[in-house]
Amino acid sequence: MSAQESKPRPKVPREEMPRQDPAVRRHNFDEVALGYSEEQAVREAGRCLKCKKMPCVGGCPVEIDIPQFVSLIGEKKFDEAVASLRGKNSLPAVCGRVCPQEDQCEKVCALGVKGEPVAIGRLERFAADWEMKSGKTARPEIAPTTGKRVAVVGSGPAGLTLAGDLAKMGHGVTVFEALHKHGGVLVYGIPEFRLPKEIVKREVDYIAGLGVKMVANFVVGKTRTVEELRREGFDAVFIGTGAGLPYFMNIAGENLNGVYSANEFLTRSNLMKAYEFPRYDTPIKVGKRVAVVGGGNVAMDSARTAIRLGADHVYCVYRRSRVEMPARAEEIENALEEEMILKELTNPVRIIGDEQGWVKEIECIQMGLGEPDASGRRRPVPIEGSEFRIPVEIVVMAIGQGPNPLVPSTTSGLETTKWGNIIADEATGQTSLDGVFAGGDIVTGAATVILAMGAGRKAARAIDRYLRGS
Repeated sequence: MSAQESKPRPKVPREEMPRQDPAVRRHNFDEVALGYSEEQAVREAGRCLKCKKMPCVGGCPVEIDIPQFVSLIGEKKFDEAVASLRGKNSLPAVCGRVCPQEDQCEKVCALGVKGEPVAIGRLERFAADWEMKSGKTARPEIAPTTGKRVAVVGSGPAGLTLAGDLAKMGHGVTVFEALHKHGGVLVYGIPEFRLPKEIVKREVDYIAGLGVKMVANFVVGKTRTVEELRREGFDAVFIGTGAGLPYFMNIAGENLNGVYSANEFLTRSNLMKAYEFPRYDTPIKVGKRVAVVGGGNVAMDSARTAIRLGADHVYCVYRRSRVEMPARAEEIENALEEEMILKELTNPVRIIGDEQGWVKEIECIQMGLGEPDASGRRRPVPIEGSEFRIPVEIVVMAIGQGPNPLVPSTTSGLETTKWGNIIADEATGQTSLDGVFAGGDIVTGAATVILAMGAGRKAARAIDRYLRGS
C-alpha cells in the first residue's frame, strides 16, 4: 500500500438541507425543506465509505440497497439510482421526507461513529424528486399474471407497499380506501409543509400504474365485510387500516367546543384543505391562542399547522422534558424556529370553558421526573400545589391514537389484543383467519411510516407464498 493510499480520508462536512426561512414559512404551507441541488447530492453521496458490511441496509425496514443508490448518485447516474430505489421501495419520495432515518439506516452508518452519517434520507428524496422533474419513471418488471386476486383494506403506507409488491409478483390487487383520497395517513395526517399532497398522489399513481386497482369511498366493514370480499372472489385479504382512533386524557372539559383530537384537526386541514382557505372554506376554528398536548411528531404537525392557520401563541404542553420527546429532533427544531412555545414538564389537569361552552383556559400542573418507566424514559411525577392556567381558545389532544375498530368488530374469528390491535405474525402478517393478513399500525399501534411499509413488504412475500401454495 502506498503512503498516499494509507492516508486517512479527510472529513467532509455533511451537506445541509436548504430550508425556507422560519419567518417566511410560518405564514405558508409550502414545503419547508427545499431539497438538494445536483451538486449538493453528488457531494453528499461522495461521503459514503462503501462499507463491505453495509450496516445501513440492515437498518432499513424495506431493505433498500443504500450503498448502491448512493454510489450511483455520486456517479451522476441519477436514472439508475432511481431504478435501484424503485426496485425495493414504491414510495421513495415519501420516505425521503418523513422516514426517521436518524433512528434507522443513518443511526448505524459508519461515518456516524465519529462524525455525521451520510444523509441517506435526503439523497433518497433527491433521487425521487429528480425522477419527477425528469419525467423518466422507472418501471420495474411485472411477473406473468397468476390469476389470483388480493383485496387490500386501507391505502396507507403498509397497504400501498404491499399492493405494489404483489402487483410486481403478478397478482391482481384491489386497494379499498374509506375516504375519497388514497394515501391514508400520508394524506390526512401529515401536513403539506412536510409532505405535499402532489407527492403522495404521484406515488399512488405510480402504484396504480403497476396494474393495481384503486377504489375510494369504500368502507370495509360497512360497504362490504372481509368475509364478503372473500366470497366475492378475493383469494387473500390484507388489512392495513391503521391507528385512526384518537385518545383523550379523560379530564374535565374535554367535551368543550374548541377541543380537537389531532386526528380531526389535521384531517380538516390536510384532507379537507383548510390550509387553502378561502379557496376551500373548510370549517376549522383556530383562534389566537392554541395548546397542543403531546410531544410526538403528530403534536409537532398540529402545532405547526396552527401557527400557519393564524394562531399568535401556540403552546406545546408536554409532561416530560424536551430530551424525552418522541418527535424527530428535526421537527422539534423546526417548530421552535417557527415560534412554538414549549411548556415542558407540564401536564393538563382540566380544560375550563366560558358561558357559551367554548374553551377559555387550560389548567396544568408542573411535573418532575422520577425513575424510568417501562418505556425507558423517566416517569413524570406531579408537583403538588404547582397548578397554573394558560389562556387558550383551542386545545388539540395529540397524545396518541389506537386501532380503528371497524374491521375487527365486523370480522368473525379475527383475534385482537385487549387494546383492539389485530394479532398477526410479525414475520408474515398472518392473522387467526386463513387467507387474511394484517400489518402496520392496526397490528403494532401507532408507529412510523417506514415500519408500516416494512410490514407490508413482509406480508406481500407471505401472501405470495400462500397464493402459490408453497
